[in-house]
Order: sequence, then structure tokens, then C-alpha cells
Amino acid sequence: MQEDFLHYLWKYKKFDTSKLRTVLGESIQLLQVGEHNLNSGPDFFNAQLKIEDQLWAGNVEIHIKSSDWYVHHHEIDPAYDNVILHVVWEHDIDIFRKDNSVIPTLILQDQVAKTALHGYHQLFSKSQKWINCEQDFASVDDFVLQNWLERLFFERLERKSNAIQELLSTSKNDWEAVLFKLLAKNFGLKVNADAFFSLANAIDFKIIRKIQNKEQELEALLFGQSGLLETNVEDEYYKTLQKDYQFLKQKFSLIQEHVVPLQFFRLRPPNFPTIRLSQLAQVYVKNNNFFSKIIEANTKQEFYDMFKVTTSSYWNTHYTFQKSSKFLVKSTSNNFIDLLIINTIIPIKFSYSKISSQINTEDLIALINELDPEHNTVIKKFESLKPISKSALQTQGLIQLKNEYCNYKKCLQCAIGNTILNRF
Repeated sequence: MQEDFLHYLWKYKKFDTSKLRTVLGESIQLLQVGEHNLNSGPDFFNAQLKIEDQLWAGNVEIHIKSSDWYVHHHEIDPAYDNVILHVVWEHDIDIFRKDNSVIPTLILQDQVAKTALHGYHQLFSKSQKWINCEQDFASVDDFVLQNWLERLFFERLERKSNAIQELLSTSKNDWEAVLFKLLAKNFGLKVNADAFFSLANAIDFKIIRKIQNKEQELEALLFGQSGLLETNVEDEYYKTLQKDYQFLKQKFSLIQEHVVPLQFFRLRPPNFPTIRLSQLAQVYVKNNNFFSKIIEANTKQEFYDMFKVTTSSYWNTHYTFQKSSKFLVKSTSNNFIDLLIINTIIPIKFSYSKISSQINTEDLIALINELDPEHNTVIKKFESLKPISKSALQTQGLIQLKNEYCNYKKCLQCAIGNTILNRF
């Protein structure tokens, strides 16, 4: 038995309310269950009920056992002085107020229908499952699913926004610098995300501003700071970049501290960090006042125009400095740009709109609904249960659902779990 389940039972009145009595035999008439409190303090605020002929208004506290009141030290916490009813699954001790009067206690165990308990035990059974509700997921109404996934998409945005606010505070409120750091991280994809992010943190964005129209110097800065120019390679372009980087290093007093080493292992050549760094450089060569352009743009095509770049010409015949390859122009793909929109553009637009008090959720929903659904193991598994992903909005919601609810078995805080339990 989980305390969350008792909260669910109380909140939705999933028990027989017609003949409620306290452990002392007093009749209880439930008028209002109160407001569910998910923070510290009593579980439900501003409940209203009648005990015998006395009308009470106050808070309700819920526990598995009555003695949990003392386990949690509520007896010394003034926040619990206004508790008018103690709701428990099992009563093992009386609870007293400061004036030594007994707090009325309701035992919920005998009031709950066996079908509701069966539904709860079925949902939380210990058998090996990918998610608790996988047997019932397909039967959940599409309207419930789509509304819940949209809410989860914004939950995920809020989490990303909090991280952006932290970046903003360490970047002296320079939105352009924050944008560069986020783009760098996401250009690194999963394998090199930390390395690219550490590289961006090792470069003062003022330097980017000064040299972003100089393709070769910008590439030298990124390759040099990432540690890719520290060996001896018999290659003319490599030696040119080395020379440029030494000049930049001396001019701007560059330091390579805390830069995570780049990884090539198990990457497809188009995703080698050399290729992605060159493409990142080209994005900044192409776009001045980049942050303003991103805030003003709203459609997928506008962002495709911004991020559709190739590498510098050297990389048309190379994937690494050590070896030449067959000629191939290496452009950013639409799928790659979609990931940038999902993981960088939409979060930064959302964060900026919150600060500027100009949140336009309709524009963000319209933008992410333009993007195709993502493809990964989590999405594939959900789709095997029920095909519901129409766009990246649903897939972002599903990722949030799995990571923040399913993995922690928060079914009682989930619209899907509540829908399934409400059947019983």
C-alpha cells in the first residue's frame, strides 16, 4: 500500500461516503475533500466536513498507519495544528492535539470497494513490466492521452527552462552566449554533448562575436580549444589551423581547462566531432545577431534556412585530419535540424518568453507539431503498445512520461494511471 493511493482515494472519493464514522463512532459527513497539497504540510487544505452536528473547516492529513504521525514528527510542527481529520488505512494509536484533545480519525480500509483495491494491486503488481500500465495503455482514450502528452511536453519545457535560467545567470544574462552553449551541446549529439558543452564554456562568447565572419579563424578556435590541434599531422590545412589557433590563444589568453575529450568511437563518420564542429562554425559564419533571428522566427522552414549548412571545403574530402576520403559535401540534415529545434530552439524561445512575459504557447505548439515524431527505443516501445505519435510534441511528452512518471511508478500522479484506476 502506498500513501499516494490513499491520497487518490480521498481526492476522488473512491470509497463509501454514506456511512463514515470516526474510530470513536462519531458520524462524518464529507462536504469538501479540500485542495491537494503536493508540497510540505498537511495533505489536503481547506476541507469541510461535519462530525456529528459540528461543522469543521481545516486540513486533512493522510497516513498508512496512525503512528506515522509521530514517525514524521507532526506533533512538533505548527503546520499540523489545524488538522481536523486524520485519514488512515490502519489505526494503531490515537493522535492528540496540543490541548490534549483527540484528533478524529477515519479508517479508510473498510470503506474502499474491493474492485478499486483489485485495480490498484493489478497496476502495481511486482511482475516484470516495462511500465505498470502496459496491459491497459492501448485502451486509454485518445483524448486523454493527447491532452496529457501536451501537458507533459510543457513540463519537459519547464525543466529545460530551469537549466537555461542557470546558464543565463552564469553567462551574465547574455542570451547569445547561452544560445551558443546550447547549440554546441546539441551539435555534439548524445556521445559528445558533454564535450561540446565544455568546449563552449571554455570560450568567452565575445571572441565568437569578434571572429564569427572569419571562417578559418572560427574553425581554428573550435578545433584548438577542443584539443584536436595538439599533435603533429602532415596536413597543410591542419598546420594552418594550428598557426591560427596559436595566434588566437595568445591574443585572447585562451585556457583549455575543463574541456572534456572528444569521442570518435562508435560514431558514424557524418557525426564525427570534426564534421559537427565545422558545421557549427558555419552556422555562426552564416548568421549574425543569431539570437534575435531565432526569437523572431516561428516556422520550421525558417529554422531550416538558418541551420542548413555544409562544412568548410576541407571537410568535403576528409572526416579526420589524418586521412582523406571520397569527395562528399556534408550538409546538416533535416532530421538533425529537427533535433536542434526540439532541444535548443523551442526551450530557449520558451525561456525568453517567460522572462519577457510574452509566452505564446500556441506558436510553440504549432512549431513542434510541424516536426516529425522522434525515433528512439522509448518511443518505439510506446508505439508498440498504441500508435499515438503524430508529431514531436507527442514524442517529447512520451519521453517525459517514461522518465519522470513510469520510471518512478508515479501512476497515481499520471492522467493515464488515474483513468485506468477510475474504471474500478
